[in-house]
Amino acid sequence: MSFPSDLKYTKEHEWVRMEKDNIAVVGITDFAQGELGELVYVEIDTVGETLDKDEVFGTVEAVKTTSDLFMPLSGTVKAFNPALDENEGDNPTLVNDDAYGEGWIVKIEVSDLSELEDLMDADAYKELVS
Repeated sequence: MSFPSDLKYTKEHEWVRMEKDNIAVVGITDFAQGELGELVYVEIDTVGETLDKDEVFGTVEAVKTTSDLFMPLSGTVKAFNPALDENEGDNPTLVNDDAYGEGWIVKIEVSDLSELEDLMDADAYKELVS
């Protein structure tokens, strides 16, 4: 299980990687995908919506369970990974295979960068799941 140090983490097992111009890439952690098992569906119907931190922005469905996805930061959902979208790539197992890379879920435009301070670094997240 990996815990990349360049990411921030939530207690709900989402990760955040900041890019330029207040854009953040969001996915679920390697720990989370391992606990869920093989993903069969990722549903994001909030593209274009502005949501507050901790609001549900979508769901992931595994063989045995469905879990909500929570916004790690307030902002606008700008994009859903087309490789995961059933109408495009339809490959949700990318999250299982490459949770921190090709398996990213959404890109958001962050509206309050100060909320980054509330997220965990890799060491704190590792301690949470240990």
